Amino acid sequence: MLSDDLASASLGIELLEAGPGHATMRMTVTETMVNGHAIGHGGYVFLLADTAFACACNSHGPVTVAAGADITFVASVKLGDELVATAQERTRYGRSGIYDVTVTRGDEVVAEFRGRSRTLR
Repeated sequence: MLSDDLASASLGIELLEAGPGHATMRMTVTETMVNGHAIGHGGYVFLLADTAFACACNSHGPVTVAAGADITFVASVKLGDELVATAQERTRYGRSGIYDVTVTRGDEVVAEFRGRSRTLR
């Protein structure tokens, strides 16, 4: 799945680690990701978290998609920041699942994301 994800690849998102129900991704904030306030656009932080979520919820095999997601931005990010998103499965029930993703810059949390997944038939 990730090898066919041109959106994530075009942003330089890298897979650091993955296994059943979890994944860790990395992305560096580039000039094209910075908004008019000279901070990283939240959409890119969301996309990084969403990519980690996608890898974690698809780690079990069947095609799984997002049913919904929300994010809380804790700190702004800046040009050149290296961000790491760590996704962890909280629960799977039937065709649904819940995953939490923490986005960090070094030891600092910059965002918390919660994704709800749905496995396709």
